Amino acid sequence: MRIGIFGAGAMADALGTRWAAAGHELMISGRTPDKARALAGKWGARTGSFEEVAQFADAALIAVLYQGMPSTLARIGGALGGKVIIDCNNPVEVEHFTLVTAPGNSMAQEIERATGGHVVKAFNLCHARVWQMDPPVFDGRRLFVPYCGDDPTALDTTRRLIADIGCEPLPVGDLRHAHHLEAMAAIVISLLFGGRDPLTVFNLVDVATVPTGTGSAG
Repeated sequence: MRIGIFGAGAMADALGTRWAAAGHELMISGRTPDKARALAGKWGARTGSFEEVAQFADAALIAVLYQGMPSTLARIGGALGGKVIIDCNNPVEVEHFTLVTAPGNSMAQEIERATGGHVVKAFNLCHARVWQMDPPVFDGRRLFVPYCGDDPTALDTTRRLIADIGCEPLPVGDLRHAHHLEAMAAIVISLLFGGRDPLTVFNLVDVATVPTGTGSAG
C-alpha cells in the first residue's frame, strides 16, 4: 500500500517505521523539511510537497499537533478528497487537559469536512513509545486498537494497517464516536503528564486493592 504521511514528529516516526517494516511504500511531507527528510531516509522513502504526498497516497496519516492542524489542512486543501485518511491526533490542551473542540465535535470530523476525505480515528490512545514496540504486546496479549469511521473501505484499510503492526483492530462505531476517543485521550495524556509510564498507563489498580465485587483494571 502507498501511505502518505503528513507530519514528522514522534507519531509519524513510530507508525511510519512499523509500516515501512511491513512492506508499505511511504512518502512524507512536514512543516519541518529537515525532519521529514530524516524520516524518509530512515524508511527508505521519499519526501514531497503536501500536494505530491496527497497524490501519491492510497491512504494518508495526518500526525501533527492540534496547534498546527489548521495550517496543515490549508496546505493539503482538497488533494485528499475521496481518499482514506487516518487521524491519530488529539485536540487536548495540557493546562487543564480538556478538549479544544466544540462539545460533541471532534478533530476527526473537522479533518473530514476540510479535506473531503474518508477519515478514520485510530492510534490516538497510546504514546508513540507503544507504537514503537514490535509488536505491542502486554502480558502476552496483543494491544487492542479502537478505531471508528463511516466509510467501509476506509475502515477496512485502517483495520489492515492496525493488524500490520501486530495489534488487534477494535471497531467502535461511526465517526460520531471520534469525540469519545479524543475525550479518553485527554485522560490518558493527563496520566502521562502526571508521570505514568507510557507502556503501563492503564495498569493503575493492584488486584489486591480492589474491593470485592468490583473487578480489576489492567
